[in-house]
Amino acid sequence: MSALKKTALTVLAASLLPVLTAAPVLADDADTDKSEDKQPKPPAAMSTIGGSLLGKPGTQVNLAAGVPVLPKKLTGRSWIVADAESGEVLASHNAHWRLPPASTLKMLFADTVLPVLPKTQSHKVTTSDLAGVGEGSSLVGVKEESTYTVHDLWMGVFLRSGNDAVHVLSEMNGGVAKTVADMNKHAAELKALDTNVVSPDGYDEKGQVSSAYDLTLIARSGMQKKDFREYSSTVRVQFPGEEKKAKKGKKAPKRETFEIQNTNRLLTGDSGLDPYKGIAGVKNGNTTNAGSTFTGVAERDGRVLLVTVMNPSQEESLSVYQETGRLLDWGFTAAGKVKPVGELVKPGSTGGDSDKESVGQKDSGGGKGEAGGSSSGTDQASLGDKASASGSSGRGIAVAITGGALLLLAAAVFLVNRRWPLPDLVKRLPGR
Repeated sequence: MSALKKTALTVLAASLLPVLTAAPVLADDADTDKSEDKQPKPPAAMSTIGGSLLGKPGTQVNLAAGVPVLPKKLTGRSWIVADAESGEVLASHNAHWRLPPASTLKMLFADTVLPVLPKTQSHKVTTSDLAGVGEGSSLVGVKEESTYTVHDLWMGVFLRSGNDAVHVLSEMNGGVAKTVADMNKHAAELKALDTNVVSPDGYDEKGQVSSAYDLTLIARSGMQKKDFREYSSTVRVQFPGEEKKAKKGKKAPKRETFEIQNTNRLLTGDSGLDPYKGIAGVKNGNTTNAGSTFTGVAERDGRVLLVTVMNPSQEESLSVYQETGRLLDWGFTAAGKVKPVGELVKPGSTGGDSDKESVGQKDSGGGKGEAGGSSSGTDQASLGDKASASGSSGRGIAVAITGGALLLLAAAVFLVNRRWPLPDLVKRLPGR
């Protein structure tokens, strides 16, 4: 080969090298873009119940002078920070995005069924009671042919998120179908219109959705019931074991018990996570479709906040609790300084919206809209009518927990006084 041809080939190879080496990078970039496109996005338009800003995608907060900035590590697809006393929404992120709720839906189950069944009522569990429990469900350990009180079963629901206990209580309420219908009716009464119940235990089912806004409404309603507050704030308790039959000619053996502990890690703590100071409930959940979900209520210096976080990234250990704690810290610091972006409506009212479902509300999955940014404070939420002094929300049913211990109880808990909604007692860990 002549020197001229060798030179020409060398030049040609050198000119093609960048193109050849760039091809794989371009392919990788394309794959990355496709992967990002698969991530669900909130609908461009969602319900505006509680205020117009709550219907917008992205983070909504009025960061005026003196208001602390939001925490950096917030990955939840949806979250909300609300004042339980006034109902004011201090900040939110895709508040009305309809997402799978997991076991946080048990708050609605409890708020619906608790008033119906006397806690002292007993029930002997049958095979049919447990027939509908989903595969892989969280269980408290309810056994067939064993008798439990309603009180026992509620402890199993709240502490261990027992789907077996939910199904037994549902059968006592007239069956699963009736209970689902009751829950949907109660959600409508609360104006939790993002919520559609298919299974009473929160088990993944097609079409079963709620939102951070709705779960917060539901928690606020539930926390007005004494038994609801007791169960959601109990750390640990002894649960009845299986009843064993007596052998012929012998006395039946004494029924044993076993300890169950609350799965709310802000209440109990965990490796790398301390119990949250002032926490008083309420409910956590985790399923394949929902990821981790959590609604928590906590008190500090006479102010009580509600926070709901849905489906955060799992890169951080116990992320749903970590992010809830950060939002509670922010809320306690920002309360009284930040202008609200909406409100938790009272039953029978839709606040900044007419009494109907808003555009985009029926989109239960990721819509085509892009996530939005923070509001500047100039776009004000329509807060609607303030709640009255009665009912299940509003100024008159303020939440307050006294700072001192009033009465020591078993399981290292004590009672503290609340102004919201009634001047009765609720369990809480010492030193919180």
